[in-house]
Amino acid sequence: MGPELGFTQPGLTIVCGDSHTSTHGAFGALAFGIGTSEVEHVLATQTLPAARRSNFKIQVDGELRSGITSKDLILYIIGAIKTSGGTGTAIEFAGPAIEKLSMEARMALCNMAIEAGAKTGLVAPDQTTLDYLKWRPGIPNPESDEWRLAARHWLSLRSDNNAVFDKIVRIDGDSVEPMVTWGTSPEQVVPISANIPQRFDDESGAQRALDYMGLSRGTRMQDIEIDVVFIGSCTNSRLEDLRAAAQVAKGRTVSSRVKRALVVPGSGSVRRAAEKEGLHRVFLDAGFQWREAGCSMCCGLNEDALGALERCASTSNRNFENRQGAQGRTHLMSPAMAAAAAVTGRLTDVRDLVQAGPSSAPRDVDFELAMDQDTNNDSAAQVADHHLLGPVSSSTTTSSSSIQLSSPRGIQRVSGIAAPLPRANIDTDAILPVQFCKSIERSGAGLFHAIRHLPDGSKDPSFILHQPTYASAPILVAGPNFGCGSSREHAVWALQGAGFACVIAPSFADIFYNNAITNGLLPVRITSESAMTSILGRAERGVTLVVDLVEKQVRDEAEGVVVAEFEMEEYQRQRLLTGSDRITETLQVVESIAAFEVERHQRFPWVDDGARFVKDVRKRARALLSLRKAGVGGVIAGADHEALKW
Repeated sequence: MGPELGFTQPGLTIVCGDSHTSTHGAFGALAFGIGTSEVEHVLATQTLPAARRSNFKIQVDGELRSGITSKDLILYIIGAIKTSGGTGTAIEFAGPAIEKLSMEARMALCNMAIEAGAKTGLVAPDQTTLDYLKWRPGIPNPESDEWRLAARHWLSLRSDNNAVFDKIVRIDGDSVEPMVTWGTSPEQVVPISANIPQRFDDESGAQRALDYMGLSRGTRMQDIEIDVVFIGSCTNSRLEDLRAAAQVAKGRTVSSRVKRALVVPGSGSVRRAAEKEGLHRVFLDAGFQWREAGCSMCCGLNEDALGALERCASTSNRNFENRQGAQGRTHLMSPAMAAAAAVTGRLTDVRDLVQAGPSSAPRDVDFELAMDQDTNNDSAAQVADHHLLGPVSSSTTTSSSSIQLSSPRGIQRVSGIAAPLPRANIDTDAILPVQFCKSIERSGAGLFHAIRHLPDGSKDPSFILHQPTYASAPILVAGPNFGCGSSREHAVWALQGAGFACVIAPSFADIFYNNAITNGLLPVRITSESAMTSILGRAERGVTLVVDLVEKQVRDEAEGVVVAEFEMEEYQRQRLLTGSDRITETLQVVESIAAFEVERHQRFPWVDDGARFVKDVRKRARALLSLRKAGVGGVIAGADHEALKW
């Protein structure tokens, strides 16, 4: 909805308690997901302390062939760099193939940058960006001086030709095929024309994924039959996606072996626009369910969940174990590929069914601005003006002495037995499944629920935390990319509720790492493979370890040796040592923040001006529609002159 309403703009910093906030990076915005505590901080202060990320450029040369989408491209990229390839970085997608993508396609691309381990993904603004933003309610009138000022600034937000990146990967766009995942991680992906590989770098992880998915090495992808189809999610539920899927479904029928085929638009406006084009009728005639907008089966919400062992062709972004339902099996793919699976009952190369044509069509701006009165509520119109929408002066700030805040206690050392759980890519859904995230209770209930239980629901006696030696371990030794996936802070809370004070791993997902520090859980990165092996060996022997944050060491004091040394950004380390609270820290620099707000309003006035229209989006849309109908220089009688002036 942010892009549709024009509240997403190039150059803005956009945060939300959802890891896929990176979607907005398609507009050249710095957009990333944050945890619950950071949401609190942003709502209280409108600021967020942030560390500099490494710059990672993914250059896609050539062009994508007919029938290949940005979903195929991002799955191809993740397969190449793996789900930890972007850890600690901000990815910029660039190159001729990227420049030719629509804004909807760019959003899908940036949406899944988080699945590559990155903090965010972005694309430089260009004419395609400007064409999308024109006439959006939160954007200056395209005939105004403010639009020209904004557009000039937006187009300047490009990396210089001689910019230095910390990491560069080049992709040949011509080599990308329709991609489908076979395992339980987005990196376990192959072209639809291929077979599941016979050999893997991580043999145990791959075999575990194959066992969960009920598949075998060497299986031909197009021989895999499916039970359910889901077309939706914040990755692929835009109008362009629905057009592509409808092109495949038109004149065909959902296979008799498919139990359910769901189409879930990404927003109310997308749903109305699709119905105006008759796309809903194409899906209904073919046997699909046409749903209201929402998340639906992406994360198994409400009754939209897979049954045990059901196999789903899904346009969502994660294929983790149990992601779409307990023991459900997910294959990620593009909307057109999912529609092809629906009508054939198996994974299918969509190019065998249709000659792909352009799924984009000219914007129907007049329809967008003529917002349906019956399907929009007026609650936004009741929002009062707030001083943060305009320049902020120091006189409007709140004294820190009037605010009472709680913070985690400082932590200097953690000593005890370390429980070994060296699996790679343990995601937040595996740490704490979504069904245990329906409250803010900070307990260990549900921790590693799927891992520690057998398929029949009974406890797995071999699970490490069921062993008496490790039942009260304060340290967890994990595998690489620990905590990947969702921004939900519940994963950290569950670990702490179960008694863990420290997690040691070769690497962490960025959002989990920040959430851990915010809540006083010590995350220790050990980048040396030999040191990590030594720590894991001691954990498996039940040796007591000391993790010393003051000295930045992991020690075996029984032997009197330093097993490993580690680094941590000094600001983060001090926060853990002192247990300081971010809001208290921010209030200490409130005058600088106020001065910045004044300067920002002077340099970028369209940001605050557009934000004011959140009070009544329909009023703004009606004013813009009036301007379009009147033509340049004309004004229809009765139009809202305040909105027209801007």
